Amino acid sequence: MRVSVLDAGSNTVRLVIADVEGGVPLPVHTVKWKLRLSEHVGADGSIADEAVERLVKAVAAAGDTARGWHASGPLAFATAVVRGAPNRQEVIRRVAAETGVPLCVLPGETEAELTFLAARRWLGWHAGPLAVLDIGGGSLEVAFGRGRLPDFAASLPLGARRLTQEYLAVQDPPGPEELKELRRRIRHELRDVASRIRWERPRTAAVTSRTFQQLGRLCGAAPGRHGPFVHREMRGRDLREAVRTLAALPAAERAQLPGISAPRAAQSLAGAIVGHTALKLMGLRGAVVCPWAIREGVLLRYIEDGADWWTDATGTDGTTAPPAATPLRIAGPRA
Repeated sequence: MRVSVLDAGSNTVRLVIADVEGGVPLPVHTVKWKLRLSEHVGADGSIADEAVERLVKAVAAAGDTARGWHASGPLAFATAVVRGAPNRQEVIRRVAAETGVPLCVLPGETEAELTFLAARRWLGWHAGPLAVLDIGGGSLEVAFGRGRLPDFAASLPLGARRLTQEYLAVQDPPGPEELKELRRRIRHELRDVASRIRWERPRTAAVTSRTFQQLGRLCGAAPGRHGPFVHREMRGRDLREAVRTLAALPAAERAQLPGISAPRAAQSLAGAIVGHTALKLMGLRGAVVCPWAIREGVLLRYIEDGADWWTDATGTDGTTAPPAATPLRIAGPRA
């Protein structure tokens, strides 16, 4: 069986087509469209008509590509930039009406659960109690668990592009006051989640997402051309040095550093500060860089729990969006 999954994120729309025989998603084709939706939102977070039109064209092309590869789906979802938009229902309806592809948004905690499942399946049971961090353009997802799915999951407004726009857009490179205010915001948002992680004492920590992959490369991990099965690790002390390096350079020069791409150079500093602060507050010396994330998590849930799981997660027909995610209350230590 061949299944496709479509992820509309803050920067890109990505389509993954995978064969899923034997319970393992093996990618056979991937495509991405660079839309940078987060650069086309209004002051209230609404997505501009021009950006919606570009999204419609990308989703339509993804649907055609999936059919051309004889894949079911795509299982299409949008992340924080659409989830937080006041006009998200209009966006979802328009995409469905003009492309025939039902696009949904997933609550942030569901994103964290799916990413955790992907990391668990990639790292295996020998990873033990596992903490997973995933940073996108609009949000940071954190999850912890001992089993297949997490014991708790949280979604925080600490996306790399969001924080860059809010704190690091005045000077390039930013001044010390901007960096101080950014760190204060990150510590405040992470306080409860970090306390829970410290109490749980995970055996393994993993980071996912393109931002963390690029930061891992900057910190000395093997380049992507070595393939996904090479062990990659990002240590806290190396990430601290990466923050210093990135903070001293304007965005254009960051793109010359190992692993840092030009489209993500501006937000790489905010991503590094989030990562370093999170590891420090959680008492983690470092983390494994995991190549699987939310798209693989969607495929795995579909494989393991069937198509009904997707219907339950996204609405009766896949075109309706679940309620917007609310901040997760982090439970205290269990008795």
